[in-house]
Amino acid sequence: MVGDNRQMSAGGPTADPVLVQDGGLVTMPFPSLKIGNLTAKVPVVQGGMGVGISLSGLASAVANQGGIGVIAGAMIGMKEPDVAKNPLEANLRALRNEIIKARELSNGIIGVNIMVALTTFSQMVRTSIEHKADIIFSGAGLPLDMPRHLLQLCEEKKEEFKTKLVPIVSSGRAATVIAKKWLSRFNYLPDAFVVEGPKAGGHLGFKPEEIQDPAHALEVLVPEVVEAVKPFEDKFGRAVPIIAAGGVYTGADIKKFLDLGAAGVQMGTRFVATHECDADERFKQSYLAARQEDVTIIRSPVGMPGRALTNDFINAAREGLKKPFKCIFHCVSTCQQEKTPYCIAQALISAMRGNLERGFAFCGANVFRVNKIISVHELMDSLQREFDDAMNSLSKGVQNMQSMLGYGNKPEQAQMR
Repeated sequence: MVGDNRQMSAGGPTADPVLVQDGGLVTMPFPSLKIGNLTAKVPVVQGGMGVGISLSGLASAVANQGGIGVIAGAMIGMKEPDVAKNPLEANLRALRNEIIKARELSNGIIGVNIMVALTTFSQMVRTSIEHKADIIFSGAGLPLDMPRHLLQLCEEKKEEFKTKLVPIVSSGRAATVIAKKWLSRFNYLPDAFVVEGPKAGGHLGFKPEEIQDPAHALEVLVPEVVEAVKPFEDKFGRAVPIIAAGGVYTGADIKKFLDLGAAGVQMGTRFVATHECDADERFKQSYLAARQEDVTIIRSPVGMPGRALTNDFINAAREGLKKPFKCIFHCVSTCQQEKTPYCIAQALISAMRGNLERGFAFCGANVFRVNKIISVHELMDSLQREFDDAMNSLSKGVQNMQSMLGYGNKPEQAQMR
């Protein structure tokens, strides 16, 4: 177990990064990501990946490396023996257990991802708060009512719960709507926003025709959301950090989005390809085998487009070979089981267990770039090196420009120093 990565005093890992030059090379530790009184020394959020891809194992490993580890709440009770008969109780029990396990394995920042579309959304939010999850990330709909659960629990338990509430949005307009609703109804300003672009894996908050539209690229959305929240920051005198998600793959990508105004990034695909990922090894191997042409957009039973790896299961569904089924989970409020050809929960559970003949793997747009399984520690180190390389590339470019303009260190200037 490592030291507490959640809060650091000035002069520790959360102090402003120091630029170190070693033989002309720039080494710059990642800037920290601060969300309220929480500080992650690495500005990387591990995306919540369901079903069962990111549980306590992966989340705690990321938190131990200074990032923010996230447990995926969707059908988290899939391994509970009574999940078919008592899905609500099974999912809440599993959520409690995974938060407790993550806490036993790490003193770092542990979050939970809870989809608004889940039929158990309210109960899972309350359970996460009661068991002191540091952050709740919520998308797949607008979480307009989320602060109510936090405020009610504080009143009922006569205790100050400090769970941070972070909506996931795909536009500046959505961020503005949520901020205004939360302030007018609960006097609560979102603690941060994740802005997710169309290159993300899994369910996407875009219409199919918007996914390839440059106007919806993450590089466009990040400045848009930064600008949308600025009036709220100015009015209330505190930062509302923006976290860029969807297609972030390298340390150079991290630098790019920090330069665009983001305070941090969220990554999913890279963390699947780690030893600590909670999915079956066969699920991870599907990422290693992926080619760019294997990545496809599906129409999910939950009514949203999703990015996944093409396989026989997906092809059979497209060809009408899958038929409507009797639902036993009732997990997603937007799912029309009498019309959809397969159960999305069962398909994702099968995939997580490595049975890709009876399911499929969600993935990000860059999955074809994955070429090996590494540890979370190795991944974080490689991101830092790539970040440094991007900094050095910029530094060399500046030096070359200065030299061309005659701003280099002339001998007489050097002697005067």
